[in-house]
Parts: sequence; structure tokens; C-alpha cells
Amino acid sequence: MKIVPISLPTPFYIGAVNVYLIKENPITLIDTGPKTREAVDALRAGLRQNGLTTGDIRRIVLTHAHEDHCGLARSLRDEAKDAEVFVHDWETGHRAGRLEHEDSLRLLMRAGVPPDELRTMRALYDEVRQYADSLEDNHCTPLADEDEFEFETGALRVIHTPGHTPGSCSFLREADRTIIAGDCVLKRVTPNPVISPDPIDPSRRFRSLAEYLVSLARVRSFAPTLVYGGHGEPVHDYEELFNRYLRAINDRQATVLRLLPKNGATAWEISRLMFPNADDVHKFLAVSEAVAHLDQAHAEGKITLEMGDGTEIYRPLD
Repeated sequence: MKIVPISLPTPFYIGAVNVYLIKENPITLIDTGPKTREAVDALRAGLRQNGLTTGDIRRIVLTHAHEDHCGLARSLRDEAKDAEVFVHDWETGHRAGRLEHEDSLRLLMRAGVPPDELRTMRALYDEVRQYADSLEDNHCTPLADEDEFEFETGALRVIHTPGHTPGSCSFLREADRTIIAGDCVLKRVTPNPVISPDPIDPSRRFRSLAEYLVSLARVRSFAPTLVYGGHGEPVHDYEELFNRYLRAINDRQATVLRLLPKNGATAWEISRLMFPNADDVHKFLAVSEAVAHLDQAHAEGKITLEMGDGTEIYRPLD
């Protein structure tokens, strides 16, 4: 199977994003890059190098619905004469901004994010939204775990790998144990468990870190020989990366527990202690990280959780 990585520039701190051309009929593109002129030009150049144009694309498959991965999906779909777009039903970012949903705002308020910071986060996200066109429900075909995409010389199996987002998916080529993993597996950084409403019960918070740990173990169960990530270089030694991820997650958990004062704190307060210099969108990522680790510690019985005036307060055990 001819899997061709194409690196596209992004306006985001993470840097370039990797999209993957499956150069076999039906021509398939996994992720699209953000909606910028620079990304469009780089994508067209990558396709030209492979003797293709955007009009040759028959399927657009999204690992998840963050702007750097899905931003061009709608315009490419239209350019490619209604190429079919696939995305997991648990992804909502392709339909509307994550921070404009009342459910998401309530989660941030419960995490103790002050009103002025909420307004700043919303304004920042309004800026980010320009890098993706929304897709209507009828524009998309849902991905489901264990689905298969068939090609001339084999197939890619859909592996639901939630954690970074609820609907994040990876794609396995069983013949040589190659996985295209989106932001589930990144060589240089540990993916952020972004705060999200639970897709089954939006009044609850999605347990992103717990799900992510399960996803990492599931990827490990396939003994991958090569993992293509959403950013940076491919991973040739997943076992080493898996253990490095676990150490980093355990170290971060220990830091969270050490920072939690005896009289308790909100996730927002812990995030400011963990990342005192975080600014702009990094404050949102910081509070996502704090919530994920506090939820995990609470689920493991290491801390207590109670509500106070609509805000969650975490406290050490007596």
C-alpha cells in the first residue's frame, strides 16, 4: 500500500501537520490541514509530485476534527466533486466551534475558569475557527470501530482511539502493522487530553485521560512496526514511546497531587500552578491537562471531589 506523508504548514504553535495520501484507488486523503492559502498550496504541490490533483481525491478521512486536521475538508470535498468525508460521530468540532456549545462552557465554568478568562478563550477560539469550514451532518459518513477501507492492494482498519478527542481514530494496515494515528501518537510531545463533553451524556465530562491510556494500550496490542503521527516524525519503536508516555503521565499525576493544597483547589487553580507562564490558547490546554489528571486521580481514589457554588473543588484525602 502506497502511503505518502505530506507535510503542511499551520498557523498554530504545534507547527506543521502531517496528512497522508493513500495513492491507490480509490485515492484517499487522511486529514486535510488547516484552511490557509499556504496549506492549500503545499497540499497541491504534494499531490502534483504524485501525479494527482485535488479532483482525483475520492475519500477524505479525518482522524479527528481539530482545525489543523480538518480545516480544508469541506473545500476539498467540493473541489473533488463531492468526495466522501468520513469522521467519527463523537467528533463535534467539524460542525461548530467547541467553545460555543453551552455544554463546553459549563465544563469550563465547573473547572473554575473565571468569567474574564472564559471571554478571552472564546475570543481566541473565534480566531481559530477561521481555519476550518464547518461540515453539515449530511456531508459526512460516520466512522465506526473495526470498519475497513479497501484499496487495490489491501485495507486500512478503523481503530477508535479516543483520548485527545472523544472521536479520535487511527487506521491500521495489518499486512505490515503500520498505523496512521493522528494526534493519538506523537513522537516529540504527549498529546493533550482536551476537555470535552461526554458524547453519550453531554452534561458530564469525557474522561479523556482514562480513555487515552486505554487507546495507547490498544495501539500497543497490534505491535506496530511503524506509526505515522499527526505531527513530527514517524515512530519506529512504539514500545519505547509507550513507556515514555506512561512515565510522563505518571510524573504529571504526581505533580498534580503535590500541588493540590490541603484546603482544596479548582482545576483552573491547579493549571495556573502547573503552567504559570501559559498564555492565550495554552491556558485552555493547561486547564484541560489539569482536569484530566484530577479526574484520573479522583477515579483512582487518590483525592476527593465536591461541588461548591457550581465549581468543582478537589481535595487531598485526610
